[in-house]
Amino acid sequence: MTQENSNLTIWGFFKGLFKVILGLSLFLQSLVFLIIMLVFLGLMTSISTQMAGDDPAALAKVPEGAALVLNPSGLVVEQAVESDPIDEAIAEAYGASVQREVEVHDIVAVIDKAAEDDRIKVLVLDLGGLSIPSIYASKMELIADAVSRFKESGKQVVSVGDFYSQEQYYIASRADKILMNDQGSIFIIGYGSYRTFYKQLLENLKITSHVFRVGKYKSALEPVLRNDMSPEAKQANIEFLSVLWRQYTSGIEGARDLAAGTLQSYADDAPELVRAAGGDLAQVAVNMGLVDELMSRQEQIDYLIELVGENEEETSFKQVSYRAYAKGVSAPENRSDVPDVAVITAAGTILDGDQPAGTVGGDTLARMLKEAREDEDVKAVVLRVDSPGGSAFASEIIRAEILKLQEAGKPLVVSMGSLAASGGYWISANADEIWAAPTTVTGSIGIFGYIQTMEKAAEWAGVYTDGVGTTKLSPILGAGIGALPENFGEIIQANIENGYERFLTVVSEGRDMNRDDVHEIAQGRVWIGEKALELGLVDKLGTLDDAVEAAATMAEISDEYDRVNVEETKTRFEMFIEDLVGASARAGLIKVPQQGVFESTASLKGRSSVERLLQQMEAQMAFENSFNDPNAAYVRCLECTPQFNF
Repeated sequence: MTQENSNLTIWGFFKGLFKVILGLSLFLQSLVFLIIMLVFLGLMTSISTQMAGDDPAALAKVPEGAALVLNPSGLVVEQAVESDPIDEAIAEAYGASVQREVEVHDIVAVIDKAAEDDRIKVLVLDLGGLSIPSIYASKMELIADAVSRFKESGKQVVSVGDFYSQEQYYIASRADKILMNDQGSIFIIGYGSYRTFYKQLLENLKITSHVFRVGKYKSALEPVLRNDMSPEAKQANIEFLSVLWRQYTSGIEGARDLAAGTLQSYADDAPELVRAAGGDLAQVAVNMGLVDELMSRQEQIDYLIELVGENEEETSFKQVSYRAYAKGVSAPENRSDVPDVAVITAAGTILDGDQPAGTVGGDTLARMLKEAREDEDVKAVVLRVDSPGGSAFASEIIRAEILKLQEAGKPLVVSMGSLAASGGYWISANADEIWAAPTTVTGSIGIFGYIQTMEKAAEWAGVYTDGVGTTKLSPILGAGIGALPENFGEIIQANIENGYERFLTVVSEGRDMNRDDVHEIAQGRVWIGEKALELGLVDKLGTLDDAVEAAATMAEISDEYDRVNVEETKTRFEMFIEDLVGASARAGLIKVPQQGVFESTASLKGRSSVERLLQQMEAQMAFENSFNDPNAAYVRCLECTPQFNF
């Protein structure tokens, strides 16, 4: 290389380095400027909030005589999964969709608040963006009941939309008037349990499945053991699915004053009904009495303008959106001189250790129970359980803290949500009283272990495992590619059998039942709420509010008490970041989608097939990572969760 070329190379290197340093400097300056702006906006928002007074409703502009548009978007859950506000902001800024979750009790609180608000004249149900898995029937019922209470206040309810899913229509059926697009349809197919079985695939791939379980109804692992659903699983599933369907059909037929069997006919006789209507799906819904009128989107808006008048811009009807109105719904006051009933939520899969909201961490929930036990103002506790179970170890950590709370003289009442099965029942069994919804999926009293090894596939590929160890258990280190040592399998099976007996003991002692009687209704079998009441697995049917009142009565404070939520306290930094993102959204620096009538439906359908596939892969990875019990023993109802096609 010549001296000239060498000099050019050195110059090029330093020139590139200078560009990197300059670019980094500009980036850091921009970042500092953005942070300063966000802090300033946060302070200005805080000042404006204080000027508005203590009532957060002052921040939501509600025209007199307006319609509240109930248009929440996302998956309806008991407790929303914690999300990173920065990640959400970045995703929205680049136009990527974000899987949102909306808490069912927030929706109910907004509806109940609007019923008492003189500014609100009409409730408009725009449910296109709302997703409720069939297994979450109790959440669907909670929202529908809130809509019925709104009607009882003397105000009108109108449902609008292009299409209605099965669960969306259940809520819409409570409306005084149901409008649908003349090109729309209502999709009602009933309830079913269909799973994918891949025993043969695993055998073809030479993957060995080691399953350890107790109970003929514990069908969680049937997909790796069979190529079809067992008769026992079919029997158990059709029994509780029939109850869900009966509750669904009777609820709609009663609300719409339809003849019994109308919905059964709508599903079973669909081909004949569609042919009779000339292939017009929307007209079928009208003919069957499910819809009052067919209107285009603009015609529906015009109809609402006639009810409440035009907005200031004269572009639509007078309205306030769910998101805007929800800002004015504050938590109940916690008075220092009044005793408390604490509500603690256990929602999601039960995992070992500390876990964020949306899952149940054994240590996290135990810590919240301990906090309630040590709080002198708390006289009783309601544990809201909405979980298919999970780690047996974490479930026992939680149960142990429940026993300590009761030993301290504080009543504990369990309120079951949509799911309180397997580990969800383990942590419920010792409650002083258990409340469930008629459609709560519960029971599944069983336990299993599961390990896959690939020694046959490895042998086929010419890969082998060999080595030495100091004990008979040392070969476990080679398991996976190597075979599972027989002695280790014996240990796991013995532990599973002991775990099942332990589960029976927990239930028999907690419910004051004979061990053999518990075994008869256990064995991993799933039960529906109203049947669980007959079997003695729950005490009463009712809502979370009913359970809170029962807890207050047990603590002898029913005359006057405050209901408080016990939650994990966020760090100051986490709250600071959330405030910054919120301020940026209000200032327009971060794009937050605003929904109006019909927009939620469009946003729901906008995801590409590739994006949906990626989301499914991400969900499957999260599912696999949720098996973290230190003893590999699980009290978990895999067959009663949404990902298994209910």
